[in-house]
Amino acid sequence: MPEVIFNGPAGRIEGRYHPAKVRSAPIGIVLHPHPQFGGTMNNQIVYNCYYQFVNRGFSVLRFNFRGVGRSQGAFDHGVGELSDAAAALDYAQAINPEARTCWIAGFSFGAWIGMQLLMRRPEVEGFISIAPPANLYDFSFLAPCPSSGLIVHGDKDAVVPLTSVQGLVEKLKTQKGIVIEQQVVPGANHFFENAIDPLMEVVGGYLDKRLGKQDAAE
Repeated sequence: MPEVIFNGPAGRIEGRYHPAKVRSAPIGIVLHPHPQFGGTMNNQIVYNCYYQFVNRGFSVLRFNFRGVGRSQGAFDHGVGELSDAAAALDYAQAINPEARTCWIAGFSFGAWIGMQLLMRRPEVEGFISIAPPANLYDFSFLAPCPSSGLIVHGDKDAVVPLTSVQGLVEKLKTQKGIVIEQQVVPGANHFFENAIDPLMEVVGGYLDKRLGKQDAAE
């Protein structure tokens, strides 16, 4: 899991990158929660998601948004962080020119950034959105949402009530051509304390299902 430093819009960005063994393997990008509330690329959920992709043969990158760890710049309320995520995807694609597809995973604030990124990048084939803060940020840009994906949430989340995520899911489910899967982890709060394992079972199961279908179709 080598450390990497790549250029972003606000200066250097610090990341961790795992190259796949197969040159045409898909790319996975994992985005961390809110920088002003302790979010980093070493967040437990981000770290575990990263390895869900690694274990399925992806080339995977996680990184610190601007102003976090050794990444240069300062918090930019989502605008700059979206640019950082785009720069991370550019970097991953530059070192994996034969990769055909990409997946985006994000937790909380990172889920909001990730959903914006997939709107801009048609090569994003799937997403995993963990506890998307639908009550705190505007998700109306998902009109239409271009990719199928997983939205997973805890039913004891006091930061982002389940009802607000449910509203987002219902809106997305009306769109044709994509499939949005929703999973609720019983007893889990916003940070999935004591619920990382069941969360990762959901994430891994969804990836296996999507990748299996893909393999069967090829």
